[in-house]
Amino acid sequence: MKTTGVIIARFQTPYLHEGHKFLINEIKGRHNKMVIVLGVSPVKGSRRNPFDFYTREKLLKQFEPELVVLPLRDNASDQVWSQQLDALLTSTFSMEQFVLYGSRDSFIQYYSGQFAVEELPEKGNYSASDIREENGDKVLSSVDFRLGINYAYHGMYPKVYATVDVAVLNEDNSEVLLGKKHLAAQWRFPGGFTDPEDESFEAAAKRELSEECGPIEVSEMQFVGSAKIDDWRYRNETDKIITSFFKTTLVYGKPHAADDLAELSWFPVNELQGMIEKNQITPEHHVLIQQLLKNIGQSK
Repeated sequence: MKTTGVIIARFQTPYLHEGHKFLINEIKGRHNKMVIVLGVSPVKGSRRNPFDFYTREKLLKQFEPELVVLPLRDNASDQVWSQQLDALLTSTFSMEQFVLYGSRDSFIQYYSGQFAVEELPEKGNYSASDIREENGDKVLSSVDFRLGINYAYHGMYPKVYATVDVAVLNEDNSEVLLGKKHLAAQWRFPGGFTDPEDESFEAAAKRELSEECGPIEVSEMQFVGSAKIDDWRYRNETDKIITSFFKTTLVYGKPHAADDLAELSWFPVNELQGMIEKNQITPEHHVLIQQLLKNIGQSK
């Protein structure tokens, strides 16, 4: 029985490089029937996987219109993924035999299914990752380019941006540290966006505090609560901000404003409610003020 050639790859690239073309033409020369199975990431719209299945399918069929292209979702288990790959092929093409092809750094080392595999030599030193990086800031003037951006954003899941805010208190909880941003008239808690390199929200809170208040020493971060923040930048957006709010006690050092804070000052905790009524606290942090007052037993 003649076999069908199967290429297992991702093709996460805006165009096919010579290595891709060599791979397709090589398998086409060996088999009368050829199938490409595209890995589909569970993460929708990322730097590593910016192109969805449909975009990559059109890219491949533009190069070779008769290609059969199938999607296969990634799986945390190599064994389960191998079983799903075999089931995809056998259920789509019953009574056929397959040879699976890949390069040195491809799926082969992870595959434990029933079909024969063959490693092909790489053609040149090409990298889809390098192509994506090199073209990451390239702007084109075509309508297709702008439609592509629109398609990508409409295909993304709505996002929640994680931030942290910190109430730095004095030893007896009678005063709290607030800051003002540059050109801002109202006071707020120090804080900011979490970073992918942060190990936890507590770590993010410590980092933000250090960046905005200088090298002060504080006690362990204590979680106060979380809240959706009515940030004016996201008020008309689908994406929103949810912050994790912490309190801590100043142990040593004198805070000084840095990063995006222009001022820092201590305020009596029992005056915070009055500051809200006088419009001295930024509106998006009103909910955090109430959480803090309730936490330390000073809410009405």
